[in-house]
Amino acid sequence: MRSTHDHGTTDDGDVIDVARVTARDRRRLTAVAAGVTAALALGGLSTVSAHGADSADSARSETAGSETAGSDTARSETARTTAAHSATGTPPTAETTPVGFGAGTTGGGNATATTVTSLDAFKAAVTGDKAKVVRVSGLISVTGQVDIGSNTTVLGAGSGSGFTGGGLRLKESTNVIVRNLDISKPRKPSDGITVQKSTKVWIDHNTFSADRDHDKDYYDGLLDINHGSDNITVSWNKFADHFKGSLVGHSDNNASEDTGHLKVTYHHNWFTNVYSRIPSLRFGTGHFYDNYVQGAETGVHSRMGAQTLVENNVFRDTEVAVTTSRDSDVDGYAVLRGNDLGGAATEISRTGSFTTPPYAYTAEPASSVVATVTAQAGAGKL
Repeated sequence: MRSTHDHGTTDDGDVIDVARVTARDRRRLTAVAAGVTAALALGGLSTVSAHGADSADSARSETAGSETAGSDTARSETARTTAAHSATGTPPTAETTPVGFGAGTTGGGNATATTVTSLDAFKAAVTGDKAKVVRVSGLISVTGQVDIGSNTTVLGAGSGSGFTGGGLRLKESTNVIVRNLDISKPRKPSDGITVQKSTKVWIDHNTFSADRDHDKDYYDGLLDINHGSDNITVSWNKFADHFKGSLVGHSDNNASEDTGHLKVTYHHNWFTNVYSRIPSLRFGTGHFYDNYVQGAETGVHSRMGAQTLVENNVFRDTEVAVTTSRDSDVDGYAVLRGNDLGGAATEISRTGSFTTPPYAYTAEPASSVVATVTAQAGAGKL
């Protein structure tokens, strides 16, 4: 189905009603600030197995979450997270290896690390397919994107290290890890990170950001995955202050390359003041669990036959948490379970068949997600 909006179209067909953005942003600022302050005050939380969850309990949680709003939301959320904390007291912690479709990615492994402080040194260090670990020290300005070779680990050295103005590109690469980087303000046509024709990728504990002060097309995507890329995990990242968050599958017309690929797991990411594409997924298979979405127009967008499992996430100040029926000629599929929608709407035109991911994972309940994610997601948290 096509969206009924007619206020402008992005480069890939997503529609953004720019006239509504400024007023809505003002309304969100107060709610977002209050939510973050409350969440940071909370401690560690429990986790539960995602497999074999009682379907009736999941349905009740979904219904209750969709009706929660306003001051009642903050009070009930605090009560739920406090109860969960007192039950076990143990929050999830950063993984040393990826969980999800990107499992088995090793990057540069135990190769001796090279520390770089300049763009030229970084370009030289990440070239080629030999196993390598490259540590980025400081914030480096970049125009366009730097290509990353296979069998590479890129790490930020402490907080505040990374790239601004452009980003990284994985093109026809395999076995790549990107962690602990601050990637900001990627000017169009460059994404913060582009994953193109690449496999076995782990993107973990990075902070992606821009601003909402410019036109929606001034910056490009924060993280885009396209052209048949596969087996990717996106975990514990913070995405902030942007129109177009994370696009998986760049075009409605790329079925021949993308069908059967674009398998991506998103878990424990924090999306704050990101307008849409959280993520937008075409053709592929997505598992979106234990993420915190705050201040979005449209969250998860499953389209062009994509299969998406949306599990144990929290949505706040979001208009549409999940949609399968906007902006493309072919709808997508979605399965929702255990989410706290926080009053957000859902537009599920087709229920999916992807209910059991082909890997082991543990999903904590939605009641603990806000505290866990706000405390641990983003660069500088490893």
